[in-house]
Amino acid sequence: MLKSKVRLLRSGELAAADNVNAFIDKIRKGDKSLHCFLDLNEGAVRDAEAVDAKLREGRAGRLAGLAFAVKSNINVRGLRATCASRTLEDYYASFDAYVISRIKSEDGIIIGMANMDEFACGVSGESSAFGPTANPAAPGFIPGGSSSGSAAAVAAGFCDVALGSDTGGSIRNPASHCGVVGIKPSYGRVSRFGLIDLSMSLDQIGPLCSDVFGAALALEVISGQSRYDGVSVDAAVPSYSGLQPSVSKLRVGLSPDFERLCTDGRIYRLVADFARMFSSSTGSGLADVSLGYVDLAVQAYYPLVYVEFFSGTRRFDGTKYGRRIEESCGEEVLRRILGGREISKAEYHGAYYRKALAAKGIIADDFRRAFREVDVIFAPTTPVLPHRLGARIADPKVLYAYDAFTIPANLSGVCAGVVNIGRIDGVPVGLQVFAPAFREDLLVAVLAECEALYGKR
Repeated sequence: MLKSKVRLLRSGELAAADNVNAFIDKIRKGDKSLHCFLDLNEGAVRDAEAVDAKLREGRAGRLAGLAFAVKSNINVRGLRATCASRTLEDYYASFDAYVISRIKSEDGIIIGMANMDEFACGVSGESSAFGPTANPAAPGFIPGGSSSGSAAAVAAGFCDVALGSDTGGSIRNPASHCGVVGIKPSYGRVSRFGLIDLSMSLDQIGPLCSDVFGAALALEVISGQSRYDGVSVDAAVPSYSGLQPSVSKLRVGLSPDFERLCTDGRIYRLVADFARMFSSSTGSGLADVSLGYVDLAVQAYYPLVYVEFFSGTRRFDGTKYGRRIEESCGEEVLRRILGGREISKAEYHGAYYRKALAAKGIIADDFRRAFREVDVIFAPTTPVLPHRLGARIADPKVLYAYDAFTIPANLSGVCAGVVNIGRIDGVPVGLQVFAPAFREDLLVAVLAECEALYGKR
């Protein structure tokens, strides 16, 4: 448990430098087969030694000595932010993203840059230009994407905490497949400044960890407003890691609409059974809640992503940032660029993007109505189990369906998290919990209770 490690670091029983050195040694021995990392931070041990000095002096921050893996679309000064693409293969970040500056200010140590789907365009972890990431929790299966390296690094024990980005499920999807905890904050809770965006109106940065405490601690550090990010919200940030895990007498929602769309019925049954167990253990009410528009999520999401991704990639024209993206990217990235270009051309008719925005509003209203009836909603993370690593899936719509249950949180702006509740056919399955926007305190408390309940089984 990360709480125990924090205590050891604080007491001096574990040196930050020893913690980092142990991870680096483990990565060098074990990552050749997993490919979680694209780059290691050569200055990580030096940074840890500086933190040890601060620990001895009693002036170290909340994250003192903890090692962070960072998804390669988040800028870390002096390290490559490639987005796992040949386009940015030689791009070294000249500044720290807001979340990185917050981690460093609390004496967390960046251990390296994690592999990912190229430009976050993917759900499997297989589209990296530098090779796919494997799943250490389910050998032979995909780890999920696009924060594949971040989730796999946590599952493999290569770091204490990892950062990912989540546009339609890219933290929660791999968290589920790799059996770890992942949190997508409310839109605006965590600044996106320094994130190389996929879709500016949907992206959020969030933590992954082996336990809820670690994810909560990271979340409370990276949350907050940045003066460089106009959509980040100036709101008080609770001490998520200090919350009592016990919750009781909540109104818990289950939606038949997720059951109807769940391709593998075993996944929904596992979620529903766990919801009943949670309800019985905490004295909470359990009720069906209507989310009748979730079947529009994928159709609304991709026109928005295509258009915003096309717009955002116009800077990668080969004159300032690396290579021209259309000449150096992979198949899925090119598909989204060309699709976004065509939608943008047709947009003066209001044919796609504006209709997708209208559908986004409908889904957001749907969640607002639901949260008047219940406090939280339990749902599957994905409608199917992950496929075999290397399996050729020719139809992109099949891959896009992996995010059908996670996309609604991005479209509605609410917060959501994933915690492991079991395995099916040897593959981890995560419970997804939705909570109202800016109720990360409630979300973390429920996730912690679920974690404790699963541990007692």
